[in-house]
Amino acid sequence: MKTLKSPLGGTIDELLVAPGQTVAPDTVLLVVQSMKMFYEIRADKRARIIAVDVVTSELIAEGQALLRLMELNESETDPPAAPLRMAEPGEKVRADLQQLRDRLAFLPDDMRHEAVARRHALGMRTARENIADLCDADSFAEYGALAVAAQRRRRSLDDLIRNTPADGMITGIGNINGDQFGKDASRCVVMAYDATVLAGTQGLYNHQKTDRLLEIALRHRLPVVLFAEGGGGRPGDTDAAIVAGLHVATFGSYARLSGKVPVVGIAAGRCFAGNAALLGCSDVIIATRNSNIGMGGPAMIAGGGLGQFTPEQIGPSQFQGANGVIDILVDDEAQATSVAKHYLSFFQGGVNRWTCHDQSSLRDALPANRAQTYVMRHIMELIADTDSLLELRGGFGQGILTALARIEGRPLGLIANNPLHLGGAIDADAADKSSRFLQLCNAHGLPVVSLVDTPGFMVGPDVEAKAQVRHVSRMFLQGANLRVPFFAVVLRKGYGLGAMAMTGGGFHVPVATVAWPSGEFGAMGIEGAARLGFSKELAAKEEGPEREALFRSLVDQAYEQGKAINMASALEIDAVIDPAQTRDWLTKGLMSAKTGEPKSPPIDSW
Repeated sequence: MKTLKSPLGGTIDELLVAPGQTVAPDTVLLVVQSMKMFYEIRADKRARIIAVDVVTSELIAEGQALLRLMELNESETDPPAAPLRMAEPGEKVRADLQQLRDRLAFLPDDMRHEAVARRHALGMRTARENIADLCDADSFAEYGALAVAAQRRRRSLDDLIRNTPADGMITGIGNINGDQFGKDASRCVVMAYDATVLAGTQGLYNHQKTDRLLEIALRHRLPVVLFAEGGGGRPGDTDAAIVAGLHVATFGSYARLSGKVPVVGIAAGRCFAGNAALLGCSDVIIATRNSNIGMGGPAMIAGGGLGQFTPEQIGPSQFQGANGVIDILVDDEAQATSVAKHYLSFFQGGVNRWTCHDQSSLRDALPANRAQTYVMRHIMELIADTDSLLELRGGFGQGILTALARIEGRPLGLIANNPLHLGGAIDADAADKSSRFLQLCNAHGLPVVSLVDTPGFMVGPDVEAKAQVRHVSRMFLQGANLRVPFFAVVLRKGYGLGAMAMTGGGFHVPVATVAWPSGEFGAMGIEGAARLGFSKELAAKEEGPEREALFRSLVDQAYEQGKAINMASALEIDAVIDPAQTRDWLTKGLMSAKTGEPKSPPIDSW
């Protein structure tokens, strides 16, 4: 005979057996109530009840005898206890589970036919379609899906559930590029304003949802992708005592991620006010051609007494691409999503599989005529792994090209002078563009390769009127504070302060500074140096063929003196290499150089 004792103190709520009764394994014998919870006491084995030692409503102590029983041999005729299982489709489910299912039914796009149809009629995708395309299949875990707009004082709950799902902001964590880099390396915070809900405005609860995910991104160092479409604050939220709402933490929380994790902003359609403020804090802005981006939309402009404008007149993509607001201009949301994946891949690690172009073609990449221009983008594509090059701010600061790329699978940043713009001279826009790009690479640990072909900084009264001194000095400030490996390859012209800025501040700053045989060097452009240094000698010759012959002779001498081989023999550069060996040189350098510890950022000069 066995005595069954109580595992806890409490009150006998139900007695379900009596003396003489035979029970099967897992049969509920009695129920004890303790701390407002009910605990079922079950039989371990097949047994016969001999005596019951307690009564209903009796207060019992832990370890007190409840009943006595005689355990019996197992019988083939005793049915096994039914295992717990989930309800099958079509079966009756618990009321609370059904309530959850009813609420979640209003979230998928297939339950919002009219809103989705209006979106598709514009040739655009829904927020959920964009997220599904961005994240790996079944990897997105949504946070705050049950939120609705804070408007219960003026609208019914049923109305809010149907028409303001997720309070117009979809937030969660998913995998991006997990097939390449694994699940751990591919986890990202994803947030998307839903333009089909209250025009993508920012409400009480979607601010709270955003803040929650931004805090998680900062704490766990997760990259962030933001689909920013819509307006600013929503005046119709009535459920909280808020006067102006200027205390919300969202904008500071988003900006605080800068330099700590990659932050990607995507804009399609109309992106104004609060949406634009968040977008502008992103590391990179990817925008569609139909986008309009502005710190103030039509209502704000009209409210300021500045006139009536349509949304399409404010910050169209052709303007925002040329002025540097947009980093990558794409055709549509599908391309934007694909580019976002490509961009994030550079911060997720190296790849084992890669191909490259025939490097021998680099030997003929430059024209034999040293005064003839060429397409630098083509050389960048040849040096980088096939299809890896991703140019940033291609429409702005044309004097310097900036791109992310891979060499033998290793991600890096690539900057290059553009001979097609001002002969490769560096103006204010080019300096600003390259400086910010160096900040991006430095923050996220990407090595930098500089392809140099510049006559120096752009000069002249008109240039100086645009604060050239401050703008171009940014390149020295950023180069001197790099913690990532830096490499320089001089393709042709390496003159003056501009060439020094392109090499991080001087030719001995990079891990390696090498040149192609076509490299030519000087403290300033050869022609200008000849005119200045030998002005008296030239003036002594009569203007005409004799003076021109002397000038050409001086230029040829200076060019011969400044050839790459002479520079290398004087140890002012590290080597002169066969252009076809450029990738090999860079690969060896990348293998040996290390990324340093983070430094305090320099004071930006502008």
